[in-house]
Amino acid sequence: MKHTYIFPSILIALDVLSAIAYGFNKDWRQVIYWLAAAMLSACVTYR
Repeated sequence: MKHTYIFPSILIALDVLSAIAYGFNKDWRQVIYWLAAAMLSACVTYR
């Protein structure tokens, strides 16, 4: 992995962890929001 991908990868992981945390609270709008944010970040970073 390039060193330029480290910070975006951490942010993507934090987005997924946020989605999991909101999933435990059954706040499905926030789950979708954070998963979409992770997906967008991954698409932009690893394209």
